[in-house]
Amino acid sequence: MTSLLHSLLMWALYISSFYAFIPSLISRLFGFRVFRRGKSETEFALTFDDGPDPVYTPRLLQLLKQYDAKATFFVVGEHAAHHRDLIQRMHEEGHLIGIHNYIHKTNWLMRPGTVRKQIQQTGQIIQEVTGVKSCYYRPPWGIMNLFDFFSKKDRKIILWSSMFEDWKSRVGVQKLTERMLKELRGGEVMLLHDRGTTLGADAQAPEHMLEALKVVLQEADRRGLHSVRVDTLMGGGAIMSESQENNQSQVQLSFWKRGIVALWLLWENVFHWMYHLRTASPEDPLLHYRPRVYHGAMVEMTDGHVMQNGDQVIELHFDNKKLFELGMTSRSSMHLAIRMIRAIEQQLPDLARQIASDPKLSSAKALYGVSMINRGPEKFGFTVRDLPPGPFSAASKIYLKLLLSVIHPAGTKRLKQRSEQLVPKVIAMPMEHLLQHYGTRSFAGARVEQVHTTVKEPQQDLLSGAELRNVPPM
Repeated sequence: MTSLLHSLLMWALYISSFYAFIPSLISRLFGFRVFRRGKSETEFALTFDDGPDPVYTPRLLQLLKQYDAKATFFVVGEHAAHHRDLIQRMHEEGHLIGIHNYIHKTNWLMRPGTVRKQIQQTGQIIQEVTGVKSCYYRPPWGIMNLFDFFSKKDRKIILWSSMFEDWKSRVGVQKLTERMLKELRGGEVMLLHDRGTTLGADAQAPEHMLEALKVVLQEADRRGLHSVRVDTLMGGGAIMSESQENNQSQVQLSFWKRGIVALWLLWENVFHWMYHLRTASPEDPLLHYRPRVYHGAMVEMTDGHVMQNGDQVIELHFDNKKLFELGMTSRSSMHLAIRMIRAIEQQLPDLARQIASDPKLSSAKALYGVSMINRGPEKFGFTVRDLPPGPFSAASKIYLKLLLSVIHPAGTKRLKQRSEQLVPKVIAMPMEHLLQHYGTRSFAGARVEQVHTTVKEPQQDLLSGAELRNVPPM
């Protein structure tokens, strides 16, 4: 029995060594299949593991912003799922977001399929929030297994060239600062932690890290060194611009779809000429509008306001070309929704100022449009009501579904999913609400937290792809 147990233990040691210990050793010693140090003389990379943390990560982001430093965050999926606002903030402030498994568990103790699932789950959360697919991966504790060596080539494994035991409170601020300054040089990839809740870490340790990092960033400025993202350090300073990413992700259209788009954009120009549409933000045309008399059933809006037949309204229209570009360059329904939210947030204040400054529009009672929206506009103050059945409703439904099949990232597949929800809706906002809430840009970002509750699930489209559209007046 003892001999059998001894044999089993020896086999377990051999298998585990081949599975994880030897691959990790090779990657550390020879840098095989991993990135751990750059070649720049003036740039280094700050990398942070285990977050995001609701207490320390916001303070870290503020510190990085203060010194115009960019960093790379290898996030744990379960933490990212609970703090999507921090993931969004990292992305908006120009930092790179990588994957650190869904739970902080070593790859040594997980099967290949489990590791793959951990990576996919975390990557999905990042993509849902930012619209960007992350290919940067750091295994917990830097322990690779045999299958990491033979993983897809589009997964870039990032290790580090220096670490400082910043997860231990007993190291203290002074010693931690000294250790970091000793390794402060171009090409360095520094490993730090913005959360202290993982196994072996101290909950208060990130407090010391923040104090030490402030001194290091000050010294880096003095020496002419700058913290950059890992992808920048890997690529000699080149970060792909959003327009380049969009060009790469552009979908190739079939001949018949190109024909539809050409006719659609031609109708855009004709419609603008016929109805004298104005533009809310000429430098980035998305929202167009025109004054008109409303003809239709009474619509009850917020705070007791009503829009009824014969009222003066401001009719909204999306720019067809811009809508097409957003749809065709978005990587997913979620990415399209997030980009639309940002665009609307930026342009509603411009629209409010234009309306407020034009005496001819002072009699308008509401903003009005027709949309195929399932959910979302309410977050901005719109009321959503069913479009009364009739020829106009039927024609709008056909038109918008055709449009959706062309410009939505999921194409005709989207028409087969919850098709009963793809019906035109009337959306309306009291003019008083627009002027009070969007008269200045101070509202920007105030509704992001609310909107995130809507876009958490990718299967629930915030904006189904065919929103306000150009149709003749009712």
